Amino acid sequence: IRFDAYAINTILLLFLQRVLLLVASDVDALCACKILQALFQCDHVQYTLVPVSGWQELETAFLEHKDQFKYFVLINCGANVDLLEILQPEEDAFFFVCDSHRPINVVNVYNETQIKLLVKPDDDLDVPAYDDIFRDEDEEEEESEAESDGSEPSDKRRRFEEEVIERTMKRRQRREWEARRREILFDYEQYEYHGTSSAMVMFDLAWIMSKDLNDMLWYVYVTDIGILQRHVSRHNHRNEDEENSLSIDCMRIAFEYDLRLALYQHWSLYESLCNTSYTSANLKLWSVQGQKRLHEFLADMGLPLKQVKQKFNSMDISLKENLREMIEESASKFGMKDLRVQTFSIHFGFKNKFLASDIVYATASLMESIEKEGPETTNFIKALDSLSRGNLDKLHQGLDLAKKQLRAIQQTVASCICTNLVISQGPFLYCSLMEGTPDVKLFSKPVSLCLLSKYLLKSFVCSTKNKRCKLLPLIMAAPMDVEQGTVIMVGIPPETESSDKKNFFGRAFEKAAESTNSRTLHNHFDMSIFHILVIELKTEDRSKFLDALISLLS
Repeated sequence: IRFDAYAINTILLLFLQRVLLLVASDVDALCACKILQALFQCDHVQYTLVPVSGWQELETAFLEHKDQFKYFVLINCGANVDLLEILQPEEDAFFFVCDSHRPINVVNVYNETQIKLLVKPDDDLDVPAYDDIFRDEDEEEEESEAESDGSEPSDKRRRFEEEVIERTMKRRQRREWEARRREILFDYEQYEYHGTSSAMVMFDLAWIMSKDLNDMLWYVYVTDIGILQRHVSRHNHRNEDEENSLSIDCMRIAFEYDLRLALYQHWSLYESLCNTSYTSANLKLWSVQGQKRLHEFLADMGLPLKQVKQKFNSMDISLKENLREMIEESASKFGMKDLRVQTFSIHFGFKNKFLASDIVYATASLMESIEKEGPETTNFIKALDSLSRGNLDKLHQGLDLAKKQLRAIQQTVASCICTNLVISQGPFLYCSLMEGTPDVKLFSKPVSLCLLSKYLLKSFVCSTKNKRCKLLPLIMAAPMDVEQGTVIMVGIPPETESSDKKNFFGRAFEKAAESTNSRTLHNHFDMSIFHILVIELKTEDRSKFLDALISLLS
């Protein structure tokens, strides 16, 4: 799609009928959806919103609504599969796909009629050339006729031997072309990764159309600090008089340096230090020695336990004013040099302040809440509502859930490390949670299991003395549905490659399942923001699947 105001306004004019909005259940998709809802509202576009957590739900939602809609907008789902092959839509159906998952399926890229991809111009897709992966129908028919023609030499004086040579040459060229095509597609499709966040793409659309708002800007997931900082300055520029006359319901976004401590402003500093992956892993808090180091760390800062164990808002103002500098200085002495991060904060009126990471934790926890409250879509709607500044009660509910999740993750990590549940299987590390493990139900959800896996791998790398194991990826499994006998399994790249945006497990999982006839379901949209692959697997197939994976990756 052309990324200019005329093209985008033309798209909105197309939506004269009601639009079906299919949105994946992840934080980036949630924020992108919120921005698009505002754009639809500006142009009085009617739509129906359906959250989808995986491929099965996407197909079901499409089948249920396909007769009522001609226009479908997909957010963070649909780009990396042959959409027309999966959904089998009518020819008058049109799909607008805004999806950060990569690589994008080549059929979607080169479809000129029914599929429109919303991709930023500077987002390099690295798609193979059309002629390298597609052959024209006329050329196919011509070859087919040549191969099926077994008649005697024609009256056009072409000798039979020449026809045989020509057919042989065409067959050889076709085989060579097909072999080259397979190689090109393998290189293109072998890694999963992610492009520009969908929220960023939607915000750019709003900006181009001169319909961007400060609220929209806050919804954008932090992917490019530099670009976002310019927008923050543009939307939040105020002189001193305006600053002193802020209303109680105003909203202000600021760029700042803050601490890599989870939810610390809504928790106690002590709880945050204990339950943040970075500090827990570096201090080895699962051990007695690690707990001793934590108290030494607090003593080095001159922070009394009474102060750090109470709610952050209740701490002495004199301590809070210099807290960042005190923590950074002491953290360096304890080998934690990356405790300071660039981030954005938001102020609602005078009282409420949140960091971008606070919102991510809260919305993700709301979406994966295991507390049953009505239909399956309830969690998604709650998370969507929590993004609005008029629903701070839902946001605080999400923060409370996030604290529970982080405690459960850290306790599970400590248990796995102390009981040596992480074992080397040769080419990868493996850890499996057993039914009955505390909080195991929480880890039947993909985002929670992904967070646990990343935290566990980081902690294991900090705890092991085996240099080879420090360089290995991790595969982790947890019970998913006991009645159906399924487990959920994730694959995460080595800790040393955490900055790499690509994950090689996709093809490996696929081949291991094929070679062993393992009953797997790749239903979850790839957790590419975590650089992690998620699949479901029948429990009794797990052993042979892992054996095949070991053989494949060795």
